Amino acid sequence: MAGRHLFTSESVAEGHPDKCADQISDAVLDAIIAKDRDARVDCETLIMQGTVVVTGQITTTSYVNIKQIVRDVLKDIGFNNAKDGLDWETCGVLVSIEEQSPDISMGVNKPLEEMGAGDQGLVFGYASKETPGLMPLPITLAHGIVRQLADSRKSGEIPYLRPDGKSQVTVEYDDGRPTRVDAVVVAAQHNESADEAQVRQDVVERVVKKVVPSGLIDGRTKFYVNSTGRFVIGGTLADSGLTGRKIIVDTYGGVGAHGGGCFSGKDPTKVDRSGSYMARYIAKNIVAAGLADRCQVQIAYAIGVAEPVSFMVDTFGTGRAGDEAITTAARELFDMRPGIIIRELDLQRPIFRKTACYGHFGREDPDFTWERTDRAEALRSRVG
Repeated sequence: MAGRHLFTSESVAEGHPDKCADQISDAVLDAIIAKDRDARVDCETLIMQGTVVVTGQITTTSYVNIKQIVRDVLKDIGFNNAKDGLDWETCGVLVSIEEQSPDISMGVNKPLEEMGAGDQGLVFGYASKETPGLMPLPITLAHGIVRQLADSRKSGEIPYLRPDGKSQVTVEYDDGRPTRVDAVVVAAQHNESADEAQVRQDVVERVVKKVVPSGLIDGRTKFYVNSTGRFVIGGTLADSGLTGRKIIVDTYGGVGAHGGGCFSGKDPTKVDRSGSYMARYIAKNIVAAGLADRCQVQIAYAIGVAEPVSFMVDTFGTGRAGDEAITTAARELFDMRPGIIIRELDLQRPIFRKTACYGHFGREDPDFTWERTDRAEALRSRVG
């Protein structure tokens, strides 16, 4: 977009009810896939006040203690007080699981080269030169703030903080280049004894300014911390939590497009997840190759069919070559069949719970194989 404009992205803390649900669903997936690489998992979690409901379709040869997994996740997040809505030791846990539909299994249970998609669907991947991780700046900063909130709470640096929280960052752009942070909004749950002025000072100085580079903050930058005045009643006392309700937080913060499917709780035969990871992998390598400043990739699948029904690259006019040439090169270099994605990105591993908070993309973690830029040179050579 030419000229000056503002763009805002948000993230949510690990104690946000929806993120609790995502983490539980992915922890169940991890426990199962650690024992049974070929398991079929579609795990949904619902949380409200003192009760957690785990449901979905799971087909596996293994056994895992789902109730104990739930309690372990809640303990790790920090839900140790029923006044916050949940106590990991005493909360109710209900489990209702069915097996995967045989009508789906017949198209998926094949050798990797022939494995069809676990459902129809379209997915998007995005990359941008805005940050070293080739992610949009607003979502990168928003994730950093809620991660710093959790670190400050767990280390005891800000001892009155509780698990729930949100962040929102507005960045000013000039001809597509981020120039400053215009506003930062933080909702930080705290205990009853915390002083409002102290909360604001601590969050701005010990959290926000540790994350947002000082060169992006100026005298016009606005900070909003618990702008209603207090945030004591939060977590599952204030809201229900449900797996898959934070799909924009999980991806690019509203930049680019989204296919609509969530990731958490789904094994990698579900292209909502694995296809999105591959789309990010392709887009990131295109930008890393210097072929574009911004890139969006779309892949679409039909249930039970291995080859994508469509593939598109859009560089928003920033491409060093035509989009058609880049699309052709990427199509030749990247195999987008679901089984090959699983093999190439090594997805049959218990790596998914840590994706469930702070975003699935732009992370410096060797387990996030879709963040590699190991095919950039090959792409550059093909485009010429």
